[in-house]
Parts: sequence; C-alpha cells; structure tokens
Amino acid sequence: MRETDLDLLIRAARAAGQTACAFVGQELGVRDKDDGQGPVTQADLAVNDRLEQILRDARPHYGWLSEESIDDPARLTQDTVFVIDPIDGTRSFIEGARTWAHSLAIVRDGVTTAAVVFLPLLDRLYSAQQGMGAQMNGAPIAASARGDIEGADLLATKPVMAAEHWRGAVPQVTRHHRPSLAYRQCLVAEGRFDAMLTLRATWEWDIAAGALILSESGARVSDRRGSALRFNAPHPQTNGMVAANPALHDGLLQRLA
Repeated sequence: MRETDLDLLIRAARAAGQTACAFVGQELGVRDKDDGQGPVTQADLAVNDRLEQILRDARPHYGWLSEESIDDPARLTQDTVFVIDPIDGTRSFIEGARTWAHSLAIVRDGVTTAAVVFLPLLDRLYSAQQGMGAQMNGAPIAASARGDIEGADLLATKPVMAAEHWRGAVPQVTRHHRPSLAYRQCLVAEGRFDAMLTLRATWEWDIAAGALILSESGARVSDRRGSALRFNAPHPQTNGMVAANPALHDGLLQRLA
C-alpha cells in the first residue's frame, strides 16, 4: 500500500530528529545568514538534506520550499509543495534548550493538507491531516474554549503588547512566550494556551504545518487582518498570524489596531 502523505511526514520528521540530536552537545559551526534572517548551524543544513532526500525521493513530483534551501521558482508551477523548516527555533538549539522543532507541511493549491511538528527532545509529535482532526503522539487534541480575551493565556512576544497595536486599552492577558513559532501554534492547538499572535511578516515555513494542526483542533487561523492564510506564494510570507478558538479569534481581531 502506498504511504500516505501524513505517514511520509511522520517518518521524515522522526529521521530529522535523529539527525538533529546527533549534533546536540557538538560543535555546530554557527554562522549568521547573509540576509539578516538569523543564525544557521551545521545541524540545520544536515536536517534539511535528510528531509529533502526522504521527501523528494518519495514524492519527486512535489515542489520544495525550505528555509535552508535556495528558493526554486519552479515550485510556483506545481500544485503540491513541501513547505519545510528543518529546525524551528535555531537559537534555542544553539543554546541547548529543548523546545526546538521540525516543521513539515504539504501544501496543495495554497492550502496545507498534511502537517507534522516534532520536538524530539520533548518526544512530542503533533500531526494533522485535512478533515481528520489533530493529534499529539496519536491522541486527539482540541483548542481552548475560552471566549473572553480578558484573562486569556496568550503566546506572543513582548512587543506585541505595545499600546500602538491595540484599539483602546491593551487587553489584560497573561502573556507567555516560546521561541519556536511552530511549537507556539501546537500549544494552542492542544489547549494549553488560549491563543497565539504574531504581528510581523511571517515566513511560510514557520506556520504552514502549525496552521493545519490549529484548524484541525478547532481553532480559527488567519493573518493579522483576518484574511485566510495561503501558502506557496512567490514571496513566501504572510501578514502575521492570529490563532484561537472562533470566539476568541474574533475578539482579538476586533481589538487589534
């Protein structure tokens, strides 16, 4: 029987975890990217190579978009594309923290249809397939049902709470943060936090997998203006991201300036 797209992503994510973990505690060869997009390590590149080998060997007709690969415009002519962040949270990886992740998505006609976010050092594998719900380590997960923005647990960076970003008073939320954007999305998908919010231009590889895991958990996902997210764009960035259950999502959008 042919391996499903989701099973392929799960197999690839676990292989990526093995590759990345082999670098833990070793010399990482850290350097800054030329485009000012932060650090990259030998581990990022090795994981990218491993993922590309596994995924493209299995689906050679799918396009490829990865943070650590030179962008090939040919992906724009293909209806199905891998969207990959080999290590989301590279700074955490360098610092020896445990909350970095592999983020793997398959996007068809602009919409994510299968997704995996894997944190190997925490042994947390989040997965979703379009129309089939979201899971963590094989168990179903669901977003928080909290409807009131006041008192909500919000995953966001400190600058998001600046008064300039809000209509009227800044909402009285409890702000939390995790360095990996993919992990933030999954924490909301499993209901451990009520919402997540990022207002900066956001790379597709950071959110394509998490967006499906969120939506399949019952959350609503959009850019900062409320528009639906679409992936595999010529310039692969979105206008931020807002995610929460439908009531809280609407409340956040109403309050955002």
